[in-house]
Amino acid sequence: MKNQAQLITYVDRLPGGTFADLQRTLDKSVPGAFGGVHVLPFFHPIDGADAGFDPIDHTQVDARLGTWTDVAGLASVCDVMADVIVNHLSSRSPQFLDYDARGLESPSAGVFLTYGRVFPQGARESDLLALSGPRPSLPFTKHRNAHGEQVLLWTTFTSEQIDIDVRHPEGRRYLDAVLAHLQAAGVRAIRLDAVGYAIKKAGTSCFMIPETFAFIDEITGQARALGMEVLVEVHGHHNAQIDIARRVDWVYDFALPPLVLHTIYARDAAPLAQWLRLRPHNAVTVLDTHDGIGVADVAAGEDSRRPGLLPAADIDRLVATIHERSGGASRLASGSAAQNVDAYQLNCTFYDALGRRDDEYLVARAIQCFVPGIPQIYYVGLLAGTNDVELLRRTGIGRDINRHYYSAAEWQQALTTPVVQRLLALLRIRNTHPAFGGTFGFDAAARTLALTWQSDDGAVRLDVDLTQMSARVTDAGATATDGIIWHSSAKDGVSCT
Repeated sequence: MKNQAQLITYVDRLPGGTFADLQRTLDKSVPGAFGGVHVLPFFHPIDGADAGFDPIDHTQVDARLGTWTDVAGLASVCDVMADVIVNHLSSRSPQFLDYDARGLESPSAGVFLTYGRVFPQGARESDLLALSGPRPSLPFTKHRNAHGEQVLLWTTFTSEQIDIDVRHPEGRRYLDAVLAHLQAAGVRAIRLDAVGYAIKKAGTSCFMIPETFAFIDEITGQARALGMEVLVEVHGHHNAQIDIARRVDWVYDFALPPLVLHTIYARDAAPLAQWLRLRPHNAVTVLDTHDGIGVADVAAGEDSRRPGLLPAADIDRLVATIHERSGGASRLASGSAAQNVDAYQLNCTFYDALGRRDDEYLVARAIQCFVPGIPQIYYVGLLAGTNDVELLRRTGIGRDINRHYYSAAEWQQALTTPVVQRLLALLRIRNTHPAFGGTFGFDAAARTLALTWQSDDGAVRLDVDLTQMSARVTDAGATATDGIIWHSSAKDGVSCT
């Protein structure tokens, strides 16, 4: 993938709502801001139980958005990343409906996991307590098939998302077909969604076990052979990200959002600096995504030998501050307060998590753009979007608070605001300055942070003052006053390039 910022977006939540409209938006509304786009699930249908992450047909583009030809058209002008939902299929998929109707006579009988498939001799209480999952409940759904037989389906996320046996020949044939369609459309990279839960084995946590790593190696090799890079999506202890980074092209830096929030809330860059010393550089950096802000990514492991990046007391203060800054909206959308598939994530726009303070928001985005990796900007975050409490109340789904549908008028109005204009200027610097292909360095003091990039073609530096809550970018070869080419505030008169 290009070493440039990427947009994360649903197709249907931007003006127009089609692939053709998305391509026009990138070309006309935000030219130069993005070298690629992670298109969130665009498969049939986009409006199931989990906003497209429960595909009925993972090989079919939802007709309301366009066709595979439209996907290929977008991929011809920018890097396209797409999701491969390896863990589950919709309960409305043809495969499951056939299994439901014909039972073990169905060719798809081996595709779907049940309690009995994983625990043929039954499970002890300790086996069930060891299971790791995003929900506090056990990952099973009681189901009566068309013949009146009852079965416990393995459902890691929702009862409509039936887990796949990725090691069964029919399960692998299904995933092979998905990869083939994406490769044919020119997709540059795939995101392995929920891959941490893909392998189930009795007597284990069924999350990121050795067999999971082997599966990640296998599907990564397959994708690379098709000319696609691989991004792995796993939430958990930060050591897991370090381990995965050695095996794949890209990992998410999910520790960055809570660490940046802590840096700004507490005026303390020390934990962030500690992570900068440890973190892998082949990372996709995010502050916000279609999911919530994960606190588990900075927390300690279940055993005391794996400390976290933030102590428990600081995490508690972080959560409390998000609730306070958002006026309590994040509390309405998180945990048991809404239909959440991950009880350990906080649902809130990043702009609202910072109390809609432009100076803090731009400091956060500047840090994101300078940390090694590919910065991805979520579409709501691009527009400094606020919590959509109305959508939350209408659907009862916590993550919808950060999944707003933008009208053309809302989109155009947001683009004119100073905070968005300065963010776009920052992204264009990140995309074009040659130093970002060089060597990274940083220095952290009590209330200051300096991030630098240097190459044979130039040098660029970000200075963050946590006391003044300001950030400035300087270019060693620039002609602007003192070399400043970007500032988080317009008050000093510096013109952003």
